[in-house]
Amino acid sequence: MIGLGTIINTASIILGGIIGHFAGKLFREDQREPICQACGVAVIFVSIAGAMEGMLKSENGVIVSSRSMLVVLCIVLGTVIGELIGIEKGFERFGEWLKRKTGNSSDPKFANAFVTTSFTVCIGAMAIVGSIQDGVSGDFTMLAVKSVLDFIIVIVMTASMGKGCVFSAIPVFILEGLVTLLATLIAPLLTDLAISYLSLVGGIIVFGVGVNLVWGKKLRVANMLPGVLLALLAAYLPFFE
Repeated sequence: MIGLGTIINTASIILGGIIGHFAGKLFREDQREPICQACGVAVIFVSIAGAMEGMLKSENGVIVSSRSMLVVLCIVLGTVIGELIGIEKGFERFGEWLKRKTGNSSDPKFANAFVTTSFTVCIGAMAIVGSIQDGVSGDFTMLAVKSVLDFIIVIVMTASMGKGCVFSAIPVFILEGLVTLLATLIAPLLTDLAISYLSLVGGIIVFGVGVNLVWGKKLRVANMLPGVLLALLAAYLPFFE
């Protein structure tokens, strides 16, 4: 069944959020912040691993770095575009709207929890590639694996940040659902190099999510998102590789 992967991933986030909501009641407020920071540390190291995989390569037995210019241009120009458009503010407004509509107006952490968790579970090659595989062949294996990871992440983040995290299921459902539906058009265009660039820049953006979890909101991560599209575009320009 095409689209089953998106349904499984969405359901895993909702279930993880429900479990995390009740698990969070077991911790005092002063205990939740260290848990949130632990999530941030984990996200930072996972994102670094993904980024380094895309930037480091072996030449004659020596490890050298590459694609530095790609990273600089995509992140900086992507952020300029995002700041001009105001993507972060759009996400925050949507989070505030959700907070009101779901009867959580008294929860000051709701919008931030929603935005932070959404970026953590939405950005990455697994979401894109898994959705394409699901749409083209009905193979939802990669999205099933991602569902297990997201389930654990959302439990911990909901326990520490609040129930706004569970609503990250909405952008996941929209993103993966749209990519799955458009897979027959997108799949021929996504080369291995395009996926590699997407993973690299996406990993660096997720690093920003980890920084915000550990040190409080320091970076407007949503405004970096156009960098992912620039990375995909760069894969078809010969002077980047």
